[in-house]
Amino acid sequence: MVDKIKNFLSRFYIGIILFFLYVPIFVMIVLSFNSSRSRVIWGGFTLDWYRTLFSSSEVMQALSTTMILAFTSAIIATVIGTVGAIGISAMRERNYKIVLAFTNIPMLNADIVTGIALMLWFVRFMPLGFGSVLIAHITFNIPYVILCVMPKIKQMNLSIYEAARDLGANSIYAFVKITLPQLMSGIMAGFFMAFTMSMDDFAITYFTKGAGVNTLSTMIYSQIRKGIKPEMYALSTIIFAFVFLILLAVNYVPKMKNARKCK
Repeated sequence: MVDKIKNFLSRFYIGIILFFLYVPIFVMIVLSFNSSRSRVIWGGFTLDWYRTLFSSSEVMQALSTTMILAFTSAIIATVIGTVGAIGISAMRERNYKIVLAFTNIPMLNADIVTGIALMLWFVRFMPLGFGSVLIAHITFNIPYVILCVMPKIKQMNLSIYEAARDLGANSIYAFVKITLPQLMSGIMAGFFMAFTMSMDDFAITYFTKGAGVNTLSTMIYSQIRKGIKPEMYALSTIIFAFVFLILLAVNYVPKMKNARKCK
């Protein structure tokens, strides 16, 4: 009886969490097909907001800037973060703890503090624009990549690398063929984490962008006083569906391949 109550409470708790997480997204999806601009009145099914979305030069420009910024910053941060994680793991224990503590500070620090600090730095040394936003995104993405790669380094079997070196492989070849494949899952997790954080960021982008640079987050913020346009519901629905399909592919495609191999 006690076990049944615990199972019920645990499922109920998980259900409440999922409810508050996904009901707002479901409401947004429904509103993207609502012909009425009202958020409380259903005016009928329509695809007009999706047509308006793709015909809006302002939204498309903001979307392209956001995607280029997120993709570029994620790639650069992944390379720097992976190399940094390998370097940190090779340090002595005392230096390792100190550097790792400093690496965690940007993740714990408030975005507004980081944004203002970077803005002051850029105003002093370079004009605000796309370049300043890109550098800012790379800066706050690197710790997330390090955080994702470090556990894989701890799990890595160093004896395989050493065996490859003993058999005549040079350091670069052994790293590419032995070390990199073992770290690839952590590297990919760091890349997707950096990509997501870059797309989602508002505070740091707001303080470091210049005139003429607009991302989705800053554009939506500028619409708050006038009211969010229904095209944004449509855009958010497309992004959610895209991410959902990627997650399905990542989780189920390998299982399907393994099942075919077993047959």
